[in-house]
Amino acid sequence: MREDFAEILRLVRPAARVLDVGCEDGELLELLTREKRVDGQGLEISPAGVSACLARGLAVVQGDGDRDLDHFPTKAFDYAILSKTLQQMREPKHVLSELLRIADQAIVSVPNFGHWRMRVSLMARGRMPETRALPDPWYETLNIHLCTLRDFTDLCRELDLRVDACVALSGGKPARPMRPDGLLENWRSETALFLLSRRSEAAAEAPPRDLFGAVPLEAPAPAKRARRAKPRR
Repeated sequence: MREDFAEILRLVRPAARVLDVGCEDGELLELLTREKRVDGQGLEISPAGVSACLARGLAVVQGDGDRDLDHFPTKAFDYAILSKTLQQMREPKHVLSELLRIADQAIVSVPNFGHWRMRVSLMARGRMPETRALPDPWYETLNIHLCTLRDFTDLCRELDLRVDACVALSGGKPARPMRPDGLLENWRSETALFLLSRRSEAAAEAPPRDLFGAVPLEAPAPAKRARRAKPRR
């Protein structure tokens, strides 16, 4: 089982309504259906992937996550899952926003281009890195919008998203709870998995559910107001 699949399985509650965007051959969706009895649906652009899902007996539609998420009703799902796929989207900001329109929560995993192996490879070899998280050469990869952990958390802030839980995944080791905006995590985390939700007036200040022992992103510090100079007499 893929390491991020195991963590997604832990996150999803039984009998939930789930949309798996970019579900490929349906491995994750089948796992969730079998282990958590979810009411699952897949969205996959590849005809081969759609055929594989249908062969597993899964509900799947062929479509493009960049365009076709707009056609899903608001709050139609409990979870929308995007597993190591956001970096392949033409409009990742729009896709992330749509995930949290059509679902109460989004589960998103992203490879971290700021991981130390990436940095060392670029400095030492001067070439696009090939690692466990990003194994394909630059001329064959489907990735078009690679980002660092800091880039992703900045986007979450821009969209006013709440990080309910976050773990780091590296080299097949057990998932490690982390603070996603920590400076060292941008070096240490090979892949990051996020549970996201929209902020609301009622929930914005509430502590996150401690699913992984993670902590929320800190809001940017408000700008200090300049003190007015006292008029001279």
